[in-house]
Amino acid sequence: MRFDPAIIKSLTRRFQPTAYLRTTPWVHRLTPLGMGFGKTRFASPADAFKLMYLAKDLPTSIAEAIVRDRFEGGIDRVLTRGEVAGWGVCEVSAAIPLRVLDLRGNGCFELGVSTDIAGGKAQDEARAFSQTVYETTDLDGIIYRSRLRKRQDCVAVYDRAVLLKLIAGPVVEMESLTALVPALRALKIELI
Repeated sequence: MRFDPAIIKSLTRRFQPTAYLRTTPWVHRLTPLGMGFGKTRFASPADAFKLMYLAKDLPTSIAEAIVRDRFEGGIDRVLTRGEVAGWGVCEVSAAIPLRVLDLRGNGCFELGVSTDIAGGKAQDEARAFSQTVYETTDLDGIIYRSRLRKRQDCVAVYDRAVLLKLIAGPVVEMESLTALVPALRALKIELI
């Protein structure tokens, strides 16, 4: 995959998230900026880099990290307290603006790549795309719209920028948040 440097430049934005949210397994609560290798949308297919995903609001963070596609096929939209108990949330902000590739609009079209990269259910193309972005640019990450909550922004921050530019608050238990029930209502999910 090759990109026109002029198009990459035209799609690069300075982005300074403030109080974006990270939903993380509770067992990782002591390392709010910790990362591992995964099989997520923009993860390295070769485990060459790590990512941190942040969402603009709590419903989006929950949808992207916990819910994902679990309610397909008419399954009751219910989460148990036990399912929520294993998760924590922390606020993450950028102390220094990030330089990100903006895929929220017509970025994929301009780059001449599949629009599935930014929002398709299958993620292999997105992983290969991200690997190329990581290897051929010095960008800090990718900003995109949530596949599950179309209007909400998410950002995938590459490991090379996380410790240099991000600061995190403490991880708090998901089930202790007063905003949890309203967030789940926004997702049309009942907590039992």
